Amino acid sequence: LVGLIFLSDDLLQREAFLAGQLEEPDPAVLTMGQIRNEAPLPEFLVPPEEPEEGGSPAFQTDQVWAAYFRHIIQIAQTENSSFLDRWARMEVSLRNALAQERAKRLGLEPSDYLVAQELGDPEADFTDMLREWASAPTPLAGWRVVLRERWNWCQVNEAWFRFTEDELLVYAVRLLLLTQWRRSSEEEAAL
Repeated sequence: LVGLIFLSDDLLQREAFLAGQLEEPDPAVLTMGQIRNEAPLPEFLVPPEEPEEGGSPAFQTDQVWAAYFRHIIQIAQTENSSFLDRWARMEVSLRNALAQERAKRLGLEPSDYLVAQELGDPEADFTDMLREWASAPTPLAGWRVVLRERWNWCQVNEAWFRFTEDELLVYAVRLLLLTQWRRSSEEEAAL
């Protein structure tokens, strides 16, 4: 289950590497061949239907993310992991909220950029975070707003001293967020 959480960062690193934004990925779950798109992704990340010939790379990436979230929620339900289920649904909602906001700002159709909407948390409200994200002075500062939102979500949903698997999963998400924050600090220092 922890590997499924860490896989989300590997997928982000894969996107950044393939877009030329990251030179040295450091995956925890995927192989370097998978990060470089030289080897196939795990079968559960391959969408059930292949994208149409000539489909955009962004659309293909969205299909991978949709497959990822569907797999996570299926595993969470099989393993009775309420935290993993809530985390995946929050991530879907957060991702879609950001995609909608970006699309609106660019004059694009927001529905073209949403992923696995049916899996989102219908009660998720990111209004304040989106306002702060939109007013961030740099993309890096905006990314940190998103990381803080995720950290705060963990605080509300942590399972401290319950001695359950969920407590370990919260720790894994926090470790992942700290790694991403460290990476953002290194990017800032390089500017």
